Amino acid sequence: MRVLVIGGSAFLGRAFVTEALARGHEVTTFNRGQSYPDVPGTEAVHGDREVTADLERLVEGRQWDIVVDTSAYVPRVAGESARLLSGHASTYVFVSSVSAVRDFPAKPATDSSGLWDCEPDAGPEDGDYGVLKAGCERAVEQGFAGNVLIIQPGLILGPHENVARLPWWLTRISLGGRVLASGDPSVAMQLIDARDIAIFSYEQAEKGVSDRFMVTGPQGNTTYGEWLELCRQVTGSDAEFVWVEDQFLVDHEVKVWIELPLWAPAGPDMDNFWKVSTSKAEAAGLRCRPVAETVRDTWEWLKEIPVSERVFGRKNVHGIAPEKESAILADWSARESGG
Repeated sequence: MRVLVIGGSAFLGRAFVTEALARGHEVTTFNRGQSYPDVPGTEAVHGDREVTADLERLVEGRQWDIVVDTSAYVPRVAGESARLLSGHASTYVFVSSVSAVRDFPAKPATDSSGLWDCEPDAGPEDGDYGVLKAGCERAVEQGFAGNVLIIQPGLILGPHENVARLPWWLTRISLGGRVLASGDPSVAMQLIDARDIAIFSYEQAEKGVSDRFMVTGPQGNTTYGEWLELCRQVTGSDAEFVWVEDQFLVDHEVKVWIELPLWAPAGPDMDNFWKVSTSKAEAAGLRCRPVAETVRDTWEWLKEIPVSERVFGRKNVHGIAPEKESAILADWSARESGG
């Protein structure tokens, strides 16, 4: 088949490109060509999706079977792409987010959950990430005349991760010593590899499926403690995890989700983050590789990059500063010893 991937050079988009090539498809990528190198074996078209003339140049004289859009965050931008690509492809795969589900993560996300309210022509000022993703879904559904496949992923990890949550933990643990570990090691997680999202999406798109799926790992496919232990094993580190209570971290102003990636204190606003129903996707064929494989493959990719050249996040810089980590560990030791 002929596949267009909007984005296609970084992380999830790259996983879609790599999987399409492995399936024998002809692949075109469309991105600005500024942040990451294009994947060899593709037709790379450079342009800005927010510039109508660039999109018109992309579609002129071209037809695809499948469009994969991994990089729309603003509804009116998503809608413009969908309208201009309408008639140039049969199926539009839009990668949204489980954050588009109303009341998540305060409540579990299920197949019967609705979306946040957001108009399909909304701009970046009209909501947060999840609200805008809901608007993007509506914009694509309204703008594209053909099959629309909506994929709502949960927490995505894997090689080439540019959000850099797992890469930060792998790097920090590989350095050894006493490592500040956050909260409760028994917290059950729900992780998925970017490559498994790509495989499932193509399996549906190649059949012309027009539907919506929440796509993430099985509930409890690892725990926080098991996940960090996998990082220690693959790096061969002598790291010693020091598990520190949530409230102690809050009192020391540790930034939730950012300074200790994937950590948030227990509470009603986040208690259901790892409770996403995947029954519909599993019935349609979703299969997820073991978390251990994702951790191992991510380390194999990451260890070829010098530590000084690793970038821990596109927008938010993930990871706690060494001096702040050391100070918290010292305070925790003093408290535990009665000092």
